[in-house]
Amino acid sequence: MASSDLDPAQELDVLIVGAGLSGVGAAWHLQDKSPDRSFAILEARDDLGGTWDLFRYPGIRSDSDMFTFGYNFRPWVDGKVFADGLAIRNYVRATADETGITGRIQFGTRVTEISWNTETARWTITAQRGEDIQTWTARFVMMCSGYYRYEAGYMPDFAGMADFKGEIIHPQLWQEDYDYSGKKIVIIGSGATAVTLVPAMAEQAEHVTMLQRSPTYIAARPSRDGMADFMQKVMPTRLAYTLTRVRNVLTGMFFYSLARWQPAMVRKSILKEAKKALGDDFDVETHFSPPYNPWDQRFCMAPDGDFFDVLKDGSASIVTDQIEHFDETGIMLKSGEHLEADLIIPATGLSMQIGGGMDIVVDGKTVHAPDHVTYRGMMLTDIPNVALAFGYTNASWTLKIDLTCERVCRMLNHMGKTGADYAVPEAPSDLETQDLLDFSSGYVQRALPTLPRQGTTAPWKTYQNYIMDMITIRYGKLDDGSLRFGTAGDRARIARTEAFAEAAE
Repeated sequence: MASSDLDPAQELDVLIVGAGLSGVGAAWHLQDKSPDRSFAILEARDDLGGTWDLFRYPGIRSDSDMFTFGYNFRPWVDGKVFADGLAIRNYVRATADETGITGRIQFGTRVTEISWNTETARWTITAQRGEDIQTWTARFVMMCSGYYRYEAGYMPDFAGMADFKGEIIHPQLWQEDYDYSGKKIVIIGSGATAVTLVPAMAEQAEHVTMLQRSPTYIAARPSRDGMADFMQKVMPTRLAYTLTRVRNVLTGMFFYSLARWQPAMVRKSILKEAKKALGDDFDVETHFSPPYNPWDQRFCMAPDGDFFDVLKDGSASIVTDQIEHFDETGIMLKSGEHLEADLIIPATGLSMQIGGGMDIVVDGKTVHAPDHVTYRGMMLTDIPNVALAFGYTNASWTLKIDLTCERVCRMLNHMGKTGADYAVPEAPSDLETQDLLDFSSGYVQRALPTLPRQGTTAPWKTYQNYIMDMITIRYGKLDDGSLRFGTAGDRARIARTEAFAEAAE
């Protein structure tokens, strides 16, 4: 997509980093709720769409239903519950094109640093565009660059990888024109990516084997929502979308709560459905019974049971074992079994990072994320005028993004009315903290030491609860005693006064 040439000399009210699902959504909310605020979007890639432009592996699709994964302001009318990557990319592009947002995006521009000056209450943003370095100035920054490193996914250092004579391709680096027909394929992993790849590749490959170290909970779900289809026929589009969205939010929250309250019952029900799909002879206990409770990690969905279908018809198989080493023709397992392969796909996860890997500097001091605590899951303590677009782990990502954007617009409007230049969360000194995410997935556990913390009570705790967030973020007081509003220079004056007082003592 051709990039707009925006003017870095213009001082912006808001600079948005990233033109994916979150960044385009943030821009829409700004136009709708804070129309007097100037903004621009800087996108490191050459097109919009973020995740849905980056990932091109076979079968790429959403793992959340599109009625809650879609924006609250733009009905999803495609009909599919789980949309493919192209459909989502087109949905984001149409949203940007039809609302004039595309013209506010500068592509091929990677933000490397943002630096806050309290005296001026402004952010200076440094960005790389080709060989050029650009410098921007903004009052507020919205980080919508996702939660993982785009350059490469997580790749374990398996013994003997260099000995393998076939190809090894991480899904994050997949090329759409790669021909895998007739190949013996081993997919390493058991998460959403692996569960998507297996049925998508089974039709053209000679055989697909999913090799997992431990199982994941996988459940079949219809690819179309009959009730939603019916409502769209007899109701106005927006009303039908809203009702479906509300129903799906409540259903998801109920199931998540049930899984936390009665994990044994939910586990038994999931395994029962898997056995029903695969037959009594299939070893469901070995391959579909994880060592953790439901929703300790994210659930995997199989639209119309496609994953179970290819296991049942023999075009794919599943192996639960550990890797001893790679060799010339495949993978030797610790059990002694050998898996032959022409192509190995390590669907081994993401490498998490905050803010696209940029440096964040506040009054000359580089921010160390673990030293800061989240505020309402959208800001960090002691960092003024920055919002993080970070979605839910137990529900659709976009549900939280929409709420975050609404809250940012409320803050901006409040500052405009009161004459404040900045808003900064300030936590009590005795605040008890804990890990940001209570999730046992490998990519989360690897990243926890590098991530911000969360508190144990509101507003510092991230509850992963849409209804609670909707009430507090959408309708709660802005001046809540934890978010301080101020004007240019006053933080520096306060710091100097406190330092003088300490010196005098």
